[in-house]
Amino acid sequence: MPCMETPTANFTHHFLIAMPNMADPHFARTLTYIAEHNEQGALGIIVNRPIDMTLATLFERIEVPLEADGFEAQPVYFGGPVQTDRGFVLHRPVGDWHSTLKVSEDVGLTSSRDVLQAIGAHGEPRDMLVTLGYAGWAAGQLEQELMDNAWLTVPADMAIVFDLPPEERLAAAMQKLGVDFTNLSEVAGHA
Repeated sequence: MPCMETPTANFTHHFLIAMPNMADPHFARTLTYIAEHNEQGALGIIVNRPIDMTLATLFERIEVPLEADGFEAQPVYFGGPVQTDRGFVLHRPVGDWHSTLKVSEDVGLTSSRDVLQAIGAHGEPRDMLVTLGYAGWAAGQLEQELMDNAWLTVPADMAIVFDLPPEERLAAAMQKLGVDFTNLSEVAGHA
């Protein structure tokens, strides 16, 4: 009989919704956007946890002029516990930056300074979210966490990230599944 490989799901361009029983405080009550998921692991950023820093403060610290209007008061986000001293910009459109992971036809995740310089000078890309740090999973780790009922998944809707305030994003992603977060049990099982 031929050897059959178990098909693996690809959760690139999906949201991970932390279940109420999430023990890791980094991820409790978070909505995480998965920018890459393959056989080597997964990379994502938390999109609903602003930190006590504005873009004006960040741009000042990294010595990039912020001349474009409307960005000064926007928050910087805790993107995850990996490389918290490094910035990541989730944005649309993809653009042409030095270090961009193209997630979909219109969404990119950039870690190079040139995207921040463009935002500061020209206000583009307008749809963007800046994080410090990211979330990473080793090969098979995310799949195991999904089997352990740590997360729910739903295809990403970028309007949730770019058009809603951070405190509404988790509930909006849950609504895409037809679930109210307050009704989720802390104990889940497999069907």
